Amino acid sequence: MAKMIERPAQQNGSGSAANGSGAAGFEAQRAAWEAAYAQGRRRREPGSGATDRTISDIPLEPLYGPQDDAGRDLARDVAYPGAYPYTRGIHPGGYRDRLWTMRQFAGFGNARQTNERYHFLLSQGQMGLSVAFDMPTLMGFDSDAPQALGEVGKCGVAIDSLRDMQTLFDGIDLGVITTSMTINGPAPIALAQYIATAEAKGVPRAALGGTLQADILKEYIAQKEWIFPPRPHVRLIVDMMKFCTAEMPKWNTISISGYHIREAGSTAVQELAFTLADGFAYVEAATKAGLDIDAFAPRLSFFFNSHIDFFEEICKFRAARRIYARRMRERYGAKDPRSWTLRFHTQTAGCSATAQQPENNIVRVAYEAMAAVLGGTQSLHTNSMDEVLALPTEKSVEIALRTQQVLAYETNVTNVVDPLGGSYFVEALTDEMEKQAEDYFRQIDEYGGVVEAIEAGFFQHEIADASYRYQRSLETKERIIVGVNAFEREEAESDIDLLKIGRDIELGQARAVQDVRSNRDAASAEHALAELKRACADETRNVMPPLIDAVNALATEGEIVQAMVEVYGRYTERAAF
Repeated sequence: MAKMIERPAQQNGSGSAANGSGAAGFEAQRAAWEAAYAQGRRRREPGSGATDRTISDIPLEPLYGPQDDAGRDLARDVAYPGAYPYTRGIHPGGYRDRLWTMRQFAGFGNARQTNERYHFLLSQGQMGLSVAFDMPTLMGFDSDAPQALGEVGKCGVAIDSLRDMQTLFDGIDLGVITTSMTINGPAPIALAQYIATAEAKGVPRAALGGTLQADILKEYIAQKEWIFPPRPHVRLIVDMMKFCTAEMPKWNTISISGYHIREAGSTAVQELAFTLADGFAYVEAATKAGLDIDAFAPRLSFFFNSHIDFFEEICKFRAARRIYARRMRERYGAKDPRSWTLRFHTQTAGCSATAQQPENNIVRVAYEAMAAVLGGTQSLHTNSMDEVLALPTEKSVEIALRTQQVLAYETNVTNVVDPLGGSYFVEALTDEMEKQAEDYFRQIDEYGGVVEAIEAGFFQHEIADASYRYQRSLETKERIIVGVNAFEREEAESDIDLLKIGRDIELGQARAVQDVRSNRDAASAEHALAELKRACADETRNVMPPLIDAVNALATEGEIVQAMVEVYGRYTERAAF
């Protein structure tokens, strides 16, 4: 049996058992360090890489110490892992009890190709599936629509009807595997297709586990993949929350996503604040609709970006848990401790990857993945080195997955729960990020809420300004990107294999969706679409049951969206610049 390390006896502030230096001696050491540091600054070599601000422009001290802990209430602000306000993690045992779920976001071409990739990933030790949809699917168009020309299968898998969803999960036990689907505007349709696929396999909807992104508010803020105006979209999300609360107890109805806010150019603080503000807006919409907060909140989940500023990202995750816990308990009155715990998936930053010297992205992803793990993520996707150039190849996806496995099984970072807790720097930066996020909450409240701030262009302007400042810092070389604005290569860039989606995929998918329309019971599909329109027009009805009926009648996604557009209309963003 391993022997526990014996800790030295506690000392008071007046002295120590070893040398009697105590607080006075420590302060003298600090003064000496400050003098030596000042002298060293005069000799600092150009290109040291040190800056005095995080990527989010938070000022940094060169050194943190006990003075930065002054006034901190450990029980109130830090506590223990698994204890409110969960700064140090939502589980007492951290990764000692259970590793994070390793996911690789995957989808390309048609459903059969992507199904083959899923089987490969599962055979290599992946623990859950994450579906990437192509742009026509994300925007609610069938693959033979004029708007889909040239985009089918290019940035994800094309899913036009129930037939495609059934092919996508062929040979995969949906009662065992958990699935995450990154889709927002047509999210209710994707959920209906998934339910119908599972039930056709004999898996009841109550047994399904996974997450639907469905976060439409961040689409208006950052990613711009919407269909309907904001208010009808929020109504659809509330309908899904009601439906899943009643019938799908293992399903996370919505994944409130900061990832795309960060990819649009926001700072870490903006990602933190705007993501949580969106989450609180959904909480308010659901409770206003009559849902008990403790009936749905335990299955809300979040999705964050892990960027390259290592400690800033760790502190962002810690601050997010603390803010969320306090708001859910103290502002919204949640009673169930599970409603106070922020659970989140993390993906390494696509916007930190470079087309120049793409092999460097493997290194960036490893550091970003470690930041996510030290920050306490529940689920993790690691980007592939070639994703800045194209959809990832099988080889690069394998390297990305192996990055997580090396992190989990070789680095030993999982051996101690929250190993950075108590760090003077980490705790001080966590506090500062919480403070700045609260400042943003006050500004959003002044607009009247998230939807009103979206309509006023507040979020869009804040992100644009942050993106401009960051770009300027690269152009002036205040910040260095290896291989981009420093350490460039004169010789040709390395030639790496890229995955290419041919025109034949688009033509085949267009023929497939036309075959679905030709061979189904046309009267049943028309009746189901008419009933869906009636449900959309009646706010007392839940749209999910008629959506499932429409999907089972083989109505295509484009037809379903068009039926809903006839009730809700299509959204056009007001120009902000």
